[in-house]
Amino acid sequence: MASESINPIILAWGSGEDGQLGIGNTEEKDWVCSIKALENQRISAVVAGSRNSLAICEDGKLFTWGWNQRGTLGHPQESKIESIPSQVKALANVKIVQAAIGGWHCLAVDDEGRAYAWGGNEYGQCGEEPERKDDSGKPLKRDIVIPQRCAPRFSVRQVAAGGTHSVVLTRDGHVWTWGQPWPPGDIKQISTPVRVHGLEEVRLIAVGAFHNLALREDGMLWAWGNNEYGQLGTGDTQPRTHPIPVQGLSGVTLVDIAAGGWHSTALTDDGEVYAWGRGEHGRLGFGDDKSSKMFPQRVQLLVGEEIVQVSCGGTHSVACTRDGRMFSFGRGDHGRLGYGRKVTTGHPMDVPINLPPPMTLNGATDGHWCAKLVACGGRHTLAIASWVDESE
Repeated sequence: MASESINPIILAWGSGEDGQLGIGNTEEKDWVCSIKALENQRISAVVAGSRNSLAICEDGKLFTWGWNQRGTLGHPQESKIESIPSQVKALANVKIVQAAIGGWHCLAVDDEGRAYAWGGNEYGQCGEEPERKDDSGKPLKRDIVIPQRCAPRFSVRQVAAGGTHSVVLTRDGHVWTWGQPWPPGDIKQISTPVRVHGLEEVRLIAVGAFHNLALREDGMLWAWGNNEYGQLGTGDTQPRTHPIPVQGLSGVTLVDIAAGGWHSTALTDDGEVYAWGRGEHGRLGFGDDKSSKMFPQRVQLLVGEEIVQVSCGGTHSVACTRDGRMFSFGRGDHGRLGYGRKVTTGHPMDVPINLPPPMTLNGATDGHWCAKLVACGGRHTLAIASWVDESE
């Protein structure tokens, strides 16, 4: 078992042009590396956005790094990028338990169910009406640099962020949304949360660029939003303004869901992965590099691996196994697959964690690094890994 005296490490790989790897520079990494600045923190969760990253500590501290031109890091520094993680001081007095990164805004929720938002707000995605308008009447961007409360009427269980919209799951199992839920220009934005009708007793939500998934307590998966590539799993490419059941999942028990830019995945209780939506670059893991799927289909290339978590990025995906291995697939440029070479593949392949063992008072220990959680961003990937001591 993993040694409790050794802090988990945060792994990062892929594009670093905006500092999103957190390693102090803007280099890209084809292999996994560790984020040194977080080594003294006990990290419980990581989130990778399109150009940003964040980490949540066990004690509720929140660290952010990466692209900062829209205030997405949650602190008033004026630098356009920050390549070293720093704490969001405005949230230092609350215990953050979960967070999300959208196109250029962030959401977080604390242990008392209070939600917070910051970053780009030109579509009302931070829950505040944009105040200024141009000559044509369109709202001008009004960035929220310091995190502020959003959806204050609700006791929130989970937050999720899309390209230009926000979604929250309340503790009573209802789903509320605000911002621009469709590609800009299609539907008027709203800054006041609106209830997503037709959804009761929801357990989990997942949000892509412009599509949404909700897993109910009864195991039924529902979807709504943009459907250009079949990412709603309804058998067609028609968008839906109201939730509709995802097809092709009868007979399986779902335990987790994930949404990428234009694709979706669901995980069953026996460790099998279903994927659907945009298939370009092999992000669905079916072995090819282009076929989109209108219905969920089982990822045969991962059968038998006992997957416990899947994360979907913009154009790639990573699956984590119960024994701590990671399989990545999809678009491979900028090193986002972690294979050490620029390859695009629909065949899931092992991501090696070739990092030195931790040093103890007695020197190096025998064992290996074991991945516990993975997070895919636009062109980079993060993961949490614990040390498994084989000498015990």
